[in-house]
Amino acid sequence: VQLVESGGGLVQPGGSLRLSCAASGLTFSRCDVIWYRQAPGKERESVASITSAGSRTNYADSVKGRFTISRDNTRNTVTVYLQMNSLKPEDTAVYYCNARDGYYNYWGQGTQVTVSS
Repeated sequence: VQLVESGGGLVQPGGSLRLSCAASGLTFSRCDVIWYRQAPGKERESVASITSAGSRTNYADSVKGRFTISRDNTRNTVTVYLQMNSLKPEDTAVYYCNARDGYYNYWGQGTQVTVSS
């Protein structure tokens, strides 16, 4: 099983990034997915989540109105996205994709997001 995040990078405050998470080796369309982030010296925190069918989403208060989680289960490679707008320096962190199929937790390797001028 492999989860692969992509889309991170360096962006100025107020800018946008879109993170992607794709999986192999599991039925990703049946997984609830959570995006987490971990900043240096801080604990990992959940940022946004989406159910397997995409019918329900949830956001941390710190990102509500700025981040949007979505998924495309129709593609051959099911992908979960995190659209991040109005980025702030405090959004700087490594962002991780977490998938849950009711039995196991799967983690990606993370992608670095740096918000700085």
